[in-house]
Order: sequence, then structure tokens, then C-alpha cells
Amino acid sequence: MELKKILKNYGLSEKQAVLYLATLELGSASVYKISKKSKIPGATCYEVLENLKEKGLASSFKKKNIRYYSAEDPKKIISRSEENIEVFKKALPQFNALYGAFKSQPTVRFYEGKENMKLILEEILDEADEIMGLSSAEDLFEILGDYWPKFLEKRIKKKIPVRTILRESEKARERKELGISELRQVRLMPKNYVHHGLILMWSKKTAVFTFKKEITALVIESEEINQIQKAAFNFMWDSLA
Repeated sequence: MELKKILKNYGLSEKQAVLYLATLELGSASVYKISKKSKIPGATCYEVLENLKEKGLASSFKKKNIRYYSAEDPKKIISRSEENIEVFKKALPQFNALYGAFKSQPTVRFYEGKENMKLILEEILDEADEIMGLSSAEDLFEILGDYWPKFLEKRIKKKIPVRTILRESEKARERKELGISELRQVRLMPKNYVHHGLILMWSKKTAVFTFKKEITALVIESEEINQIQKAAFNFMWDSLA
């Protein structure tokens, strides 16, 4: 695996990773030599090396009025990281207490674009025991294209049932006919209730997608809001029986 990529995954910036590797290779070296090796300008090089010192990834000393920098031994970095993880683990009950207090409040996440929409759908597959939805069937196939059948396949494999209310159309009637084989129950609303979007409910979360002008989505995590949405859905579901 590329060493620079490993360092960036560790949390270093591009320049920090380049300079750590250059200094590691040179041993103790002046800013001039490190700058020449890394091809990063001297002033920037000095600033980034000082940042590495603050992170405990480098050290420095002066010799004849010239400052030399050395990269920290990778073994020491690993050891220090392991110590930090142990400290974090010991404090985990306190972090969880704070997190639990926060989670009692509704949280809202905003997404843009088709790829982020797929992330939400994957989240649903990981968490849902049942999915409730309201949408236009044509929109799903038009917007998501080849991904939607893949999502369907994963949902069936995980045995996650879905109840969905679709605006009446040829595609919606097709989904209804395929319902039993695809763990789906469908009820149709009259076609004059025109809309372009998608609402999905699962667990304690509600996702609202818009498709008309741009693809955006809101994910709301709130048990109370989720209950309200499910109550409205179930009322519509029963009314369309």
C-alpha cells in the first residue's frame, strides 16, 4: 500500500505526508535539504515541519545556527496511537452518556446528488426491519437507473419487507403485480395526485428526496417525527384498501 496514502488516512494533509516521508528518508536534515527533497518551498516546508512537531511526528535541534528536523520513529507513533485508543476506550462510557443525551434531540442531515442518495439507501439496508414508502415508480427508475434493481436484490436477500404507496401508472401496476415475489405490498393513489419525489420511513428515521429540478435529500432521525410520518402513512394505506 502506498505510504503517503496510509499517512493521509492517519489524518495528515498531502504536504504533511510528503514531508514526513522525506524527513524519514533523509534522517536529520536541514529545511533546505528537506525542501529540495520534497520539492516544497522552504517557507511552507518550515511551517509544515513545525506542524508535524506539534503532532509528535517530528523533532528538531539546532547545530551551528542551523535547525535540523528528524521524523519520529514509526514504531513510537504506533505505540502512542495505541495508548490514545486505550485512553479513549476507558472514557467511552462518558462519551456514550453525552452521545445519548444528544440523540434524544432530532437530527437532520442534508445530501445532494445521486451518489449521496445511494448512500442513504445503503444505510436503510443496514438498519431497516421494514420500509414504508411513498413515491412515483417512474421517478425511481429514471433517477436511479441500474442501481434500483441492485437495491431491490439486496433488500430481498436481507428479507426486508416494504409497504409502498405509488401514484397510479403502468410502472406502478407492474410493481404491484410483482409484489409478493419481491416482498412488497403496493397500494395505488389516483394519478391526479401528481408529485415527484420519494419519502421513506424505517426504524426511527425518515428520508425525503426531491427529484424535479435537482436531486436532494433530508434524513431526519427522530422517533417522534418518525411516528407522525408513519401514522400519516398508515392512515393513507388504510384509506386506499
